Amino acid sequence: MRVIMTTKVDLASMNIKDKLIQHFGFKETDGVFDGNPIFRRGEDVILTTNGEMIYYDNLDMSIEEQLGERPELIVFASRHSSQTKMPALTTHATGNWGKAVYGGKDESLAIAHPVAMKLALLKLNELNDLGWTVCYEATHHGPSELQVPGLFIEIGSSEEEWVNDRAGEILAETITYVINNVERAEKKFKLAFGMGGGHYAPKQTKRALESDLAFGHILPKYAQPVSREVLMKGIERNHGKIEAIYVDWKGSLGDTRGIAKELATELGLEFIRD
Repeated sequence: MRVIMTTKVDLASMNIKDKLIQHFGFKETDGVFDGNPIFRRGEDVILTTNGEMIYYDNLDMSIEEQLGERPELIVFASRHSSQTKMPALTTHATGNWGKAVYGGKDESLAIAHPVAMKLALLKLNELNDLGWTVCYEATHHGPSELQVPGLFIEIGSSEEEWVNDRAGEILAETITYVINNVERAEKKFKLAFGMGGGHYAPKQTKRALESDLAFGHILPKYAQPVSREVLMKGIERNHGKIEAIYVDWKGSLGDTRGIAKELATELGLEFIRD
């Protein structure tokens, strides 16, 4: 079972949900989750909750308790907010490199799904006829306490974009594409841990769009320095085995770069300096 997670308190989430139901064959069932109707298409379900999804730690356990089945993948359909209000279509993993400010726990990372995020990025870029930015975001916010892989796919960055019908259609088609193709794409890409740069990960985004690299967790410069233990979590907390550590060299701090290089040698990972 693949889960598309939505929430009633998020305009973008409801926009995406409406487009999934209108255009992609999801039908209402007799079941409920958190008091809200469940929509299903084969093995894929749309679930809706009543609060902010970033605070829903142990969501996978709640799904199993309420539906009697453990999800294989959770795709969060969400809004993205920024002070600049930059129109954007984004994808990212969740977790906290340091203190948990917006959900999750301190220095705790959820399980990233590099292949699913790569497929999302490629499809968002292909479908983007709005002229908006398409990019990864660095790993941030909750939920961090999940034991099944997940990813956020988002419409940003203000109410004008959140309710945009075309953006909702692009996100709905992208999410459908990801859940339809993620299993068969498992061996197609080189999985990488990304380091350095700003929140919107420009170099990692460019690499993923132009090469076979598929990024899981991305550690931005503003979250550095981090300990060796936290870096290891970024490498280990992924669906699939990380094969490379990619470093935006000028966009990383020296101490953190050094730890990453040591780990690459110790773990037998390719070290990519950009």
